[in-house]
Amino acid sequence: MKRMYDVIIVGCGVAGCFAALHLPETADILMITKAELEESDSFLAQGGICVLHDDADYDSFFEDTMRAGHYENRKESVDIMIRSSRGVIDQLIAYGVDFARENGKLLYTREGAHSRKRILYHEDITGKEITSTLLARVKERKNVTIRTRTEMVDILERDDQCDGVILRTEDGNLAPVFAGNVIWACGGIGGIYEHSTNFPHLTGDALAISLKHGIAVEHMDYVQIHPTTLYTCRPGRSFLISESVRGEGAVLYNKQGERFVDELLPRDVVTEAIHRQMEKDHMPYVRLSFLTIRDMDVRERFPNIYERCLQEGYDITKQPIPVVPAQHYFMGGVWVDSDSRTSMEHLYAAGETSCNGVHGANRLASNSLLESLVFAERAARHILMQDCSSKGRIQLRSAMDISKIENFYNIDMDEYRNPEMYHLRCKENIWEEIRREAANESNNNQIKCG
Repeated sequence: MKRMYDVIIVGCGVAGCFAALHLPETADILMITKAELEESDSFLAQGGICVLHDDADYDSFFEDTMRAGHYENRKESVDIMIRSSRGVIDQLIAYGVDFARENGKLLYTREGAHSRKRILYHEDITGKEITSTLLARVKERKNVTIRTRTEMVDILERDDQCDGVILRTEDGNLAPVFAGNVIWACGGIGGIYEHSTNFPHLTGDALAISLKHGIAVEHMDYVQIHPTTLYTCRPGRSFLISESVRGEGAVLYNKQGERFVDELLPRDVVTEAIHRQMEKDHMPYVRLSFLTIRDMDVRERFPNIYERCLQEGYDITKQPIPVVPAQHYFMGGVWVDSDSRTSMEHLYAAGETSCNGVHGANRLASNSLLESLVFAERAARHILMQDCSSKGRIQLRSAMDISKIENFYNIDMDEYRNPEMYHLRCKENIWEEIRREAANESNNNQIKCG
């Protein structure tokens, strides 16, 4: 691995890929991921991606997003996302993303808390379709080096500027790598929870590093619980039952086979209703029925969900399935402005790692892929507007030997040599900050996500 690049992107999901594709092909880019390329949460998104349906849809799209977020959203960010949405979709189609169509026209679906159909999809694996397509386009770029099984353990920071990152490579070696700019696109915090729909290696690395270096974070306690994951006694990642299932007409039943909630209410409201019902029924789950979905074959509309449920012993065409809420999405994160700049110079963040205020206290269904793409592109475009005056500084610093680097950046490589201790320390620091913010907001009687 080289010692210096123009841009380092931490993460290979939709945010990381879209940022790479919007940087010039003359830029020397390093992309890293802790696991394999197919193990980003972007691959797991089932339901779809929102888009402004037409000009008349703006007000309702804006209001739906704000209402779901308990009006704690940054209005500027919501406006940017909505107005950028059609352009992003056009780009995705040009890259080769195959959205569902009928007679050549795009099909739209609806999910919880949306006032109309405005969600594009590909079967029930929209995230996989988008992410795999973007990855294929990135792999075609000769200026992009991709490293799997490579972990960021810290940044190189001096005078409140980011000069690069410290990596732990697949063989366990530690390596400082310099760059003119760094983009964090490394996902959420599901890995610090016992039950989550996220991949377990997504443990909020950027958050832990931000807390260490005094980089601004925001809303650390805003954690979204998805109402419907498949109930199982097996260990491991919870299997998501997409919001679009309820958008197409599936309903929730209690122990007596009665509906107990409007299934299209915002996720936090539905989650709370399920928890109350489970307590009332003295059951570890409620049931979700696909049998009320009309005018479509659920096996064709939701093939991935159908197959997974069959593996667990449930045929969704014949019987309801047991579902339970689980940790799903992180609305807080590393604070960024409308150009995805963090509070540290030459450091950007996009996707679930960041908090640009779009989601407020509760994310509107299928806004996550869109938000990630919009603000990843903005990060790349802001980098393009910079001058190259910092390149000489980075070149000089990258030429230092390892002992001088440690002294210059006030770091101790021994701090990272034991992965288990390092990850435990990061997890404890994140949880401490989550609890602190939760306590503050509880004392101030502020609305929080469900």
